[in-house]
Amino acid sequence: MATISLSISIQIVAWAIWILLCGKCLDNALHQLVVAASGSSTLQLKQAKALQETGWWPSTTHAQASSNYSSACHWDGITCNAGGSITTIDRFDQHLGGQLIKLNFSFFPNLVSLNLSWNSITGRIPLEIGMLKNLVYLRLSSNMLVGPIPSTLGNLTNLKYFLSLSSNMLGGPIPSTLGHLTNLEYLSLYSNILVGPIPATLGHFTNLKYLDIGLNKIDGSIPSEIGMLKNLTTLFLDSNMLVGPIPSTLGHLTNLRSLYLRQNQINGFIPSEIGILENLTSLYLDSNMLIGPIPSTLGHLTNLEFLNLSQNKINGSIPSEIGMLKNLTNLYLYSNKLVGPIPSTIGYLTNLQFLYLHQNQINGSIPPEIGMLKNLTSLYLDSNMLVGPIPFIWDNLTDLQYLDLSVNSLTGSIPYREVNLYWVKYVNLSHNSIIGEIPVALGSVARLSSLDLSYNNLTGHIPPSLIYIKRIDLSHNSLKGQIPDGFNRHHKSHTLTGNWHLCGQFKIFPPCPKSKKSIVTKIEIFAPITSFLGFLVIRGIILSRCVFKKNQFELRESKNGNIFSIWNYDGHIAYEYIIEATEDFDIRYCIGTGGYGSVYKAELPSGNVVALKKLHQREAENPVFYRSFINEVRVLTDIRHRNIVKLHGFCVHKGCRFLIYEYMERGSLFWVLRNVDEAMELDWSKRVNIIKGTAHALSYMHHECIPAIVHRDISSNNILLNSEFRGFISDFGTAKLLDPDSSNQTLVAGTYGYIAPEFAYTMIVTEKCDVYSFGVVVLEVLMGRHPGELLSPLSSSSSSSSFQNMMLNEILDRRLPPPNRLIGQDILLIATIAFACLHTQPKSRPTMKCVSQEFLSRKKPNVIPLTTVPLLQLRKQVAYMEGSGFAYC
Repeated sequence: MATISLSISIQIVAWAIWILLCGKCLDNALHQLVVAASGSSTLQLKQAKALQETGWWPSTTHAQASSNYSSACHWDGITCNAGGSITTIDRFDQHLGGQLIKLNFSFFPNLVSLNLSWNSITGRIPLEIGMLKNLVYLRLSSNMLVGPIPSTLGNLTNLKYFLSLSSNMLGGPIPSTLGHLTNLEYLSLYSNILVGPIPATLGHFTNLKYLDIGLNKIDGSIPSEIGMLKNLTTLFLDSNMLVGPIPSTLGHLTNLRSLYLRQNQINGFIPSEIGILENLTSLYLDSNMLIGPIPSTLGHLTNLEFLNLSQNKINGSIPSEIGMLKNLTNLYLYSNKLVGPIPSTIGYLTNLQFLYLHQNQINGSIPPEIGMLKNLTSLYLDSNMLVGPIPFIWDNLTDLQYLDLSVNSLTGSIPYREVNLYWVKYVNLSHNSIIGEIPVALGSVARLSSLDLSYNNLTGHIPPSLIYIKRIDLSHNSLKGQIPDGFNRHHKSHTLTGNWHLCGQFKIFPPCPKSKKSIVTKIEIFAPITSFLGFLVIRGIILSRCVFKKNQFELRESKNGNIFSIWNYDGHIAYEYIIEATEDFDIRYCIGTGGYGSVYKAELPSGNVVALKKLHQREAENPVFYRSFINEVRVLTDIRHRNIVKLHGFCVHKGCRFLIYEYMERGSLFWVLRNVDEAMELDWSKRVNIIKGTAHALSYMHHECIPAIVHRDISSNNILLNSEFRGFISDFGTAKLLDPDSSNQTLVAGTYGYIAPEFAYTMIVTEKCDVYSFGVVVLEVLMGRHPGELLSPLSSSSSSSSFQNMMLNEILDRRLPPPNRLIGQDILLIATIAFACLHTQPKSRPTMKCVSQEFLSRKKPNVIPLTTVPLLQLRKQVAYMEGSGFAYC
């Protein structure tokens, strides 16, 4: 018992001694906490004052913060850490002015991200920017900064995601100290006035994925050290003053997808090592001083989509290996010294849309295999040494719009069948040795606006149908006879000079003779013909009365088959059969109601099923609805795409107006998503294909149509699905043709919940309005419902807590089983693109061309379970995609 008491006494004494010794320590600890808190408050005060002095925030913000400067953490574009120290400054596209030097960088030791791009900030980049040691993201692009790039940027060794100084007026050389930024993944110095060589220290950027120093005044040669950038996917060195050869070390960049060396003074041969870059999709070496042959190793670039070697001094023949580039869409070899024939293997390039081989010394005949290029829209073979007749190469070229075979030695006649050149706008066959007559049907090509047949040996009369072609040149041939009536009202006399056997209309030609002999001759010829025709007509009437009832159905079926396979402007005939098929538009055939009329299903006697959009009588008399009707006709007659609903024709008859479309069995995407059974049938694979198809169609409208077409009402209601759930954009009643010479200001159009936010206050329509609407539709397809409230966190500077904690898999349509990993890759890419399309700033949204190309590329995100992908991460990924050039390509 005494032992226990002694033990307790000893413990009490020990505690007392510890308290006496360490009490002072506790006081010191408490004092340090007070000092730290005071220091934190002082730092917040300094940071708020530093921000206030820039003038980049409204005065109302300063007033609110006057009593407590720590509230700067709540200013627009400001993010703080748990201690109240600022970590992010984002004033992207806020119309800011002033100078960067006004911002005291010494007060921001914890700054991680600085984005001041797309403003009007002037002056130099201060040396003190090198004090931001924790910076991982720096973007000062698209301002009015001048002076040199400070070498102190090399101190920012934590920079990782982004360093962009592009689109300023920065001068001087690229500092070699930038080579210290070994963690950097993106570097853009594009569009400045930088001089001097590319520093060899850039080879230290072993993590770099994107490098753009194009559009400067960089000279010297491309350093071989650039081959050390093993992770590089995009390299832009274009539009500089680079000299010397292309280094063979470029062959080490096996991850490279885009290589732009165009518009320099690079000489020497194209290194065969480029053939190692099998991931390349874009190769631009044009407008240099390259010599020698095209290396056959280019045939290894089977992912290549864009190849431009034009405007060099390349010689030799086109290698047959060119036919291995199965994904090629654009091939530009013009303005070189190429010889030999066009290889027949070119027929393997079935995805080719643009083929430019003009201004070379290519000989031989035009290979008939060119007719296999079914997607070709532009074919330029002019200014070569081609011989022989023009083959029927365009029998299958149904998308051809531009054809130039001029300045060759082609012979034979002009091959033409009525199905040829339906979409063609420009034809130039001048300066050849073509013989025979001008095909009469050539004048019936509705879209042909320019025809040049000058300097040939054409004979015969001028077909009257040619006079309505906007630009025409038939000079220096052997045409004869009377110039068609009205020719002089549309064209000048020089378009016919050199045809000395023509007569009439122009003073340079003699008047056409009108002799009695010719009149008698005409009577002698035409009188018997007229009598005979009259006899046939009378006989036909008699016979038709006898067999009318027997053949009535067969006649209508034949007519019907033709009416809806080609354009028909005879409203009476179309109306007659539509009335019969719909029983005078009985309500039983109505399958829906659109913006300005009702939609009917009509099964024709031939078995064809079509959809009819009919204006009600009230709408037919309303000028606004009638304009929408005419607008839809105008737009859809000029566009054709596999994911745009096909317009067969239209009819205006007795005040009844309707459009005739191909029938879509599944109806609108809106209704399919809201029907449980059909929504479950619309599996993830089908949904992915609908999104991709819509993107391709919008890219076609925005970037391949001239002028560009903006739909203005992209929504799930206006995407129709056929029996196989393939998506088609419909309802072009509000579509607008963009006029580059006008403001494109217009009235509000579109569906609530899909309209881009900027359109409400600018009233100016751009392609980016469709991009935003597309983003909404994408989320709707993934979620199975309109994203609704999910759009609000996307447009706010600080996301709600629920948004921050939400995973991608949580928003997916739960009526479907979770996607497998392969489809999950597609969904991750699609969701990321959707967030980019929903950016509040139109300039930061990608173009639909970029979206379409991203879908066409074979590169997909790494296989990551969707349960581990936060929505907040996707939102942050948008900034990185902007950095990779996605928003500006």
